Amino acid sequence: MPNLDHIRHSLAHVLAAVVQKKFPDVKLGIGPVIDDGFYYDFKFSEQISEEILPELEAEMKNLIKQNLPFSGKKITSNEAIKLFQDQPFKLELVDEFSKESKELTTYQTGANFIDLCRGGHVENTQEINPNAFKLTRLAGAYWRGSEKNPMLTRIYALAFNTKEELMARLAQLEEAKKRDHKKLGPELDLFFIDEKVGKGLPMWTPKGTAVKFALEEFTRSLEKKYGYEHVTTPYLGGEELYRTSGHLEHYSQNMYAPINMDGDKFYLRPMACPHHIRMYQRRQWSYKELPARYAEIADYNRYEKSGELMGMMRVRKFQLTDGHLFVAPEGLKDEFKKTCQMIVEGMKGLGLLDIVSYRFSKRDPKNKSKYYPDDTLWNNAESLMEKALDELDLQYVEAEDEAAFYGPKLDVQAKNVNGKEDTLFTAQIDFLLPEKFGVEYIDAEGQKKRPVMIHRSTIGSLERVFGFLIEHYAGRFPVWLAPVQVAIVPVSEKQADYAKEIQNLLNQKNIRVEVNLASETLGKRVRNAELQKIPYILVVGEKEMANKTATPRKDGKNLEPLALEEFITKIKSEIEAKTS
Repeated sequence: MPNLDHIRHSLAHVLAAVVQKKFPDVKLGIGPVIDDGFYYDFKFSEQISEEILPELEAEMKNLIKQNLPFSGKKITSNEAIKLFQDQPFKLELVDEFSKESKELTTYQTGANFIDLCRGGHVENTQEINPNAFKLTRLAGAYWRGSEKNPMLTRIYALAFNTKEELMARLAQLEEAKKRDHKKLGPELDLFFIDEKVGKGLPMWTPKGTAVKFALEEFTRSLEKKYGYEHVTTPYLGGEELYRTSGHLEHYSQNMYAPINMDGDKFYLRPMACPHHIRMYQRRQWSYKELPARYAEIADYNRYEKSGELMGMMRVRKFQLTDGHLFVAPEGLKDEFKKTCQMIVEGMKGLGLLDIVSYRFSKRDPKNKSKYYPDDTLWNNAESLMEKALDELDLQYVEAEDEAAFYGPKLDVQAKNVNGKEDTLFTAQIDFLLPEKFGVEYIDAEGQKKRPVMIHRSTIGSLERVFGFLIEHYAGRFPVWLAPVQVAIVPVSEKQADYAKEIQNLLNQKNIRVEVNLASETLGKRVRNAELQKIPYILVVGEKEMANKTATPRKDGKNLEPLALEEFITKIKSEIEAKTS
């Protein structure tokens, strides 16, 4: 079977050949392979829409059936300049590549199309299954990813070895559309993003805030169980704070411009670690008191490019379930184990354990220059982290050259509904910031020693995990997380007072409830509650009012009538157990 990356790369050339034939003045960008297919960037002289994709796809299939060969050729930079003289983006690449090598490579597809390319192709289009690819969508993309460059049109495509693989991926993407948190969030009235408020600044509605409060309560309860103390620190920080931490030197591109007040400069904080360090340094610590564990649901502000913003997943203001530990070196392994145990318990409690995996991110021993220069500390930290993960029997993959500048980390990876893996949050060992800030404790001999820091999150940012949860549950949250846990639907106005009586009773038990007294038919009101994905619907009529009962409806089915106290006991037990 042909190499799948070679098939995808070859299809990108076939797409470019078809586009250039139909639009002779088109300017060609690049066409790389991606996880499930490929894309190609073009600069068109006229606006195109997705309606053209079936036509382009049909032309691609016609070319494929002609059994066209792919042939590579070495050329000089001068030859490349002449060949691509009317292709400005290719000329930019020629200039860049010619600095690396005296010879460049082109690939020809059939008789007429030539592209600048390093290779990786099938030998002939007969190796490509014409029924196993599909052009899917258009998107805008800046040339080379920079907003300073021209905006191009990107054509995305899926490509596989077989039609069956393609159809399975298309079905997965169709399901992902239904679960998309950007779609479900507004539909279920959980959050919305208002352009006048600002891009990347989502607002939580009353229903969304109910979920947010449940997540906060879950987080704080879990942290207390693992011995954390909760702190509150400002969302601003002074210039000297971030100069000491190194954020102004290494992270300023993700920070907002300073705020000048009375001659002092303050920044909206991108991270809370410097604040927690200064909290620790308010007094002297003994080795007997360590580890010190601080936790905070902290406000963060980070500048993200507008093209990278995405619903709740990528925002400019968010709240992180943040935490920092100050640990004596001899206790580092055991404390990191506890950190991992808490993370696993958090993911299990949220019902995300089956979509989460773990990546042990290490430095590249062949490229040490980009990391904090202390081999002893690095080797010790990586060894301790590896032992902790192995003793927990935590399944992980190792990734070289993925560590932070200051230490190794455990990345908690989550598979989204598109089947792609994203980093949900991390746990990091840090020996640099304690050095920068001069953090100390007194050891058993009365000597000043330097603790090691662990940066960690309990469940990640509330916004990001909320987006994952919406998609994971398709908006149908487990009872304990549901924004409205019970909807009460009286059969007629005669039962309105009884419905409000039940509502008051449930409110007293901290059960989130609403009453639907709208004028629509009973069936429509029940249907509306089901569309809002409310876990329990209580239909109350004359019989229920007379007997002081309610008939619960769940997952589209009526259950047996229950006395109100019985129903409350049932739902409270589900909430406390956090069952899905």
